[in-house]
Amino acid sequence: MQTLRLLTTALALTATVAVAHQGVSNPAVMARMNAMSDISENVKTLGTMAKGQRDFDRQLARAAAANIADHAARSVDLFEAPETDPKSEALPAIWDNYADFTAKSIEMQRVAQALAGSIETLADVQAGMGPLGQTCTACHKLYRE
Repeated sequence: MQTLRLLTTALALTATVAVAHQGVSNPAVMARMNAMSDISENVKTLGTMAKGQRDFDRQLARAAAANIADHAARSVDLFEAPETDPKSEALPAIWDNYADFTAKSIEMQRVAQALAGSIETLADVQAGMGPLGQTCTACHKLYRE
């Protein structure tokens, strides 16, 4: 049940991404938002497979998880400077506790890399969504509006 809640939350966040990017003037913030959007799209790819709304595709699922890992790794650098923009959803708490933010990004990278390397069946995607969703929630709870 918790996996379904995390998946539903991740998919709902995807729906708000396009609106959030309109009017962003700070290029550093836009780069962060684009990276987060890409993570969201890849989570959506995995989530729709897990829920049976899209046919299971091993290669696509592995690529989606690998893309999430890549973006999570880049997040550390993308968020290093405390850049702001009125449209940004990043909270100042990121820079108040950057070590924790970094640890959460690294954990997402680790979980996504492990998932990318282990997907063989639909059941693997379904089993991986809970741990992956937990990494999203852990960061968003503290560091995103």
